[in-house]
Amino acid sequence: MRLTDSDHNSLSASPDFSSLAGPSTDYTNGRSNGFTTKSVTNGTGKGTLPKNGKAIARVSLPGTTLYDDTPVDREEYVRLVIQSLRDVGYIESAATLEAESGYVMEEAEVADFRQCILDGLWAKAEVALIRLGVSEDDGLWDAQFLISQQKYLELLEAKKTTSALHVLRHELAPLNVDSDQLHTLSRRVHSRSKVRLGTNSTSSFLMCSEPEDLRQRAGWDGAAGSSRRQLLNNLQRYIPSSIMIPQRRIATLLGQAHAHQQQHCLYHNTPSDSTSFSLYTDHHCDKSAFPRVTTTILEVHSDEVWNLEWSHDGLRLATASKDKTAIIWRLSYDAELRTQWAPHLILKEHPYPVGCLAWSKDDSILLTSSENLIKLWNAKTGLCTKTLEVHKETVTALAWLPDGTGFISGGLDRNIVHWDADGNLRDKWGETGIRITDLAITLDFSRLVSVGMQHLPIGIINEGITGREVQSGDAAAAGAAAARASENRMVIYDLATKQIESSIRLEGELTSVKVSRDSRFALINHAPDEIHLWDLDAGRLSRKYTGQRQGRHVIRSCFGGYDGNFVVSGSEDSNVYIWHRDAGTLLDVLPGHGEGSVNSVAWNPTNHRMFASCSDDHTIRIWEAPPELVIEQSSTLPLPTLAENGNSENGKGKTRQQWDSDGVEI
Repeated sequence: MRLTDSDHNSLSASPDFSSLAGPSTDYTNGRSNGFTTKSVTNGTGKGTLPKNGKAIARVSLPGTTLYDDTPVDREEYVRLVIQSLRDVGYIESAATLEAESGYVMEEAEVADFRQCILDGLWAKAEVALIRLGVSEDDGLWDAQFLISQQKYLELLEAKKTTSALHVLRHELAPLNVDSDQLHTLSRRVHSRSKVRLGTNSTSSFLMCSEPEDLRQRAGWDGAAGSSRRQLLNNLQRYIPSSIMIPQRRIATLLGQAHAHQQQHCLYHNTPSDSTSFSLYTDHHCDKSAFPRVTTTILEVHSDEVWNLEWSHDGLRLATASKDKTAIIWRLSYDAELRTQWAPHLILKEHPYPVGCLAWSKDDSILLTSSENLIKLWNAKTGLCTKTLEVHKETVTALAWLPDGTGFISGGLDRNIVHWDADGNLRDKWGETGIRITDLAITLDFSRLVSVGMQHLPIGIINEGITGREVQSGDAAAAGAAAARASENRMVIYDLATKQIESSIRLEGELTSVKVSRDSRFALINHAPDEIHLWDLDAGRLSRKYTGQRQGRHVIRSCFGGYDGNFVVSGSEDSNVYIWHRDAGTLLDVLPGHGEGSVNSVAWNPTNHRMFASCSDDHTIRIWEAPPELVIEQSSTLPLPTLAENGNSENGKGKTRQQWDSDGVEI
């Protein structure tokens, strides 16, 4: 898109655009995108003479690409630079570049259309849309629907119900949109969920008595909010980008470059908006900042440590052991920000080994399981407030609901049980199709993901049988024959309805499941010797991680890092394994634990350069990025332990520490 000679001759080097400066990120309606109708004439109108009285000479360059060795189109690049200059407020520089290059950012018709949308001039906007060349084949009716829908909602917000009804009947209805959309536009919304305007039914809003009620029910922020600018973004798909450049296009491209570099940075472990990203150099995180050094060894348990779980504030670590105790360890920092550890509470009232742990949302309650029993502990005093005995076999999973209103337990008895926060029975789902070995709840409150073994009656072919089709039976009575007639499954439930969304047969024993923070992925330990990453939305296996050893024991893995972009797992070969989640690359194999399996790992939720592991060697190891003065011998320095009688004994750790006076042995 070039300037004509007459346009160029009329353009000065210093046009008076001082009143037009401003970024395009001012997300209020009625504002220009950093430019107004006057400014987006791109120098084609009259401007003031420069101080030196000389016009800008147009530079004519050979070829059409930015450089000889790149396919980037010069005109596209220059137009994006002009847009970016305007966005940040360099209006005069943008006009100068237009004059020197001969390229205009966009034609005046585009500016007219944009301004009509932002000013709410709907009739003019539809005319301008047609002038831009949008035809029925390009989705003209869909674009008109979006414009009329915005007009309709703004009339309702202004309490002009008669005019809104006229738009509904004479502008929206004739566009032949889905009748459900129109029905929703004309009835009251009974659901609190947001309606995605333009894709769901849109107008069940006539009965809304107040503007705030309308905005809440429609998921729409009103004429004074960002809705008109969002409308522009939605209309962009119907207008060729070469005619109307998408807003902040260079910023979008830079964001994509940042995301690409971050995704391919194997050791990336900083926030996405971190200042470590620079345009001057490619992004790269140093391996030395990765947690791969044991800084503390916690030694109090007298037998194998099977599980561990961080509190949500990252300052306490709960561990579960075969020695029939759970311990709450407390993390603190000294004046030089070095970590200090102490066993704060030892929870002894378990008749059997402790298998599962779960912190409440506010970290005030710790759940533990011991065979078929569930115990609720006051995490401040160490007192057991309740013991629950509903499951008939071993409880293998405990998970709090994301809102903290209760928790769910699962067991080998095929039962899933819903409890309130005080440990009162809320609901029993009834016997499921699998002997549950673990379960997890997605943070978006939509799904419960369970894994386990499904036992099938003798003579029934395994293929094609779902969890609902299998009759429950007595596994012990079935004996070895029943063991042969079994299969392992991941069963995904709709959390609200308790209905099965999918039941997927998997080969090999499934011992643990974790879900990602974005609720999209499930991480499943899978014997023998594999960890699977499942895409819950797509319902497919996304990636496999190999290298660790798992065949006989329950091994638990977890997501790690600031964005959950690492996968960490224990192993039966006494090592800890770390992979890059998306690349699948094995980043590190960390030795250190003694003989036996590393049973579980957990990444600190607030200190993203720290995680913990527990092992059959009776210890818990804290892994951190190497401190400035760390030495290999640091892991041999003494750390106090607490014997059964309450006396401290020297163990292994980073420093010699005294058990705090308020530590309690229960």
